[in-house]
Amino acid sequence: MIHQRIAIVYHSGYGHTGRQAEAVRAGIEEVDGVEAVLLTVDKVERHWDDLNAAQAIIFGSPTYMGAVSASFKAFQEATSNAVLARGYLWKDKIAAGFTTSGSRSGDKLSTLIQMMIFAAQHGMHWVGLDLPPANCSSTGSEEDMNRLGFWLGAAAQANTDEGPETAPPASDLATARYLGRRVALTTLQFVRGRQAVPLQYALVAHD
Repeated sequence: MIHQRIAIVYHSGYGHTGRQAEAVRAGIEEVDGVEAVLLTVDKVERHWDDLNAAQAIIFGSPTYMGAVSASFKAFQEATSNAVLARGYLWKDKIAAGFTTSGSRSGDKLSTLIQMMIFAAQHGMHWVGLDLPPANCSSTGSEEDMNRLGFWLGAAAQANTDEGPETAPPASDLATARYLGRRVALTTLQFVRGRQAVPLQYALVAHD
């Protein structure tokens, strides 16, 4: 069987986003016919070919001061020459994202929007969550997936006085795992659909 490859590119300042990344990988690996490649942004320089060959890329960063981390931003900017300038090498790949912050909101939506815009600039197709509203009623629970109520991507909260051994909590990691599985299934659907219905003509810009 030919396995479709999904890359996870992330930065983790204190290990919490790294826990998320591992959960995303676990979700991917639940799906037959898909394999995951886990890369930190500091290793990307040696792995551009792996990213270019992947059918999907999932981005991960902590939210610092309402934005992606400086290390993740540097990776984004590096793609201008390494990817865009070489001919939109990530065009039509599947994309998704995840982030962690110390507070429940922490302006994580801003980070996910930045990732989505970044993916759009590369001509990628963004995949969000399809989880129902959670932890938003008297019968809700901190154990619910998507307990923080984010749909653009997987969001997690990690107490600033806890290490990655205990934070983010299990429900947030389950949400990240769900995202990985969803992206894997979507990638298979997209790739197999593209194989079944070849592109008959290319979209071109007109004046």
